[in-house]
Amino acid sequence: MSTSTESGTETRGNEFIYVGDVMCSWCWGFAPTLEQLKPAFGLPVRVVNGGLRPGPHSQVLDDEMAGYLASHWEKVSEASGQPVDPSFLERRDGWRFDSEVPAIAVAAMRRHGQELALPFFTDVQHAFFAQGVDVTDPHQYGPLLTGYPVEPAAFLDYLVGTDAKQAAWKDFEEARSLGVSSFPALLLDFDGTMALVTRGWMPFEQMEAPLLAYFADSGYTVTDNRLCSVDEQC
Repeated sequence: MSTSTESGTETRGNEFIYVGDVMCSWCWGFAPTLEQLKPAFGLPVRVVNGGLRPGPHSQVLDDEMAGYLASHWEKVSEASGQPVDPSFLERRDGWRFDSEVPAIAVAAMRRHGQELALPFFTDVQHAFFAQGVDVTDPHQYGPLLTGYPVEPAAFLDYLVGTDAKQAAWKDFEEARSLGVSSFPALLLDFDGTMALVTRGWMPFEQMEAPLLAYFADSGYTVTDNRLCSVDEQC
């Protein structure tokens, strides 16, 4: 865990800040780590869409691009154990690798509760990497809304509107303001100080001890999966 740095971003309280992109393969590999964070430390995980290749930065899936992605997907699966289906990369119909729509979808879901953003982010990732769902197509999101407290028709209408797009691009701006330009990245905003936990994929087992040490140095211990100050009775 790196030395903490001050941040000029708005104070939101104690939280982990996850900067990632749905279509980033190493972010898919990072999903199991994120799943263990809140249960281990009791802090919320706030999702900020990073903006891997959105809109004007998108790329056509050609042979070169497909080979590049396939290599990364294989490495991610080997390192993390996450399932991938590379058959999607066989498309040669002009499909563009454009991460704007999934970022918009995550921003749209966040309107219904900050706590819904991360599980939805992960569900969309699973659909893309493990099931070959084209998450750049807004019409594919209906089945992904099952189990979420949203009305599908209203959600899909909002998904193609300007407000959700603006929210996604605001996320991209926040990611840059946090000094993040590659994904995944995890930061910790705690007691008014911002610290970089990791820039890049890391299994939870490698992250846990440095985090415990960081909290201990800040005067906190983890008791019953929540943080307690040394002066607090947990």
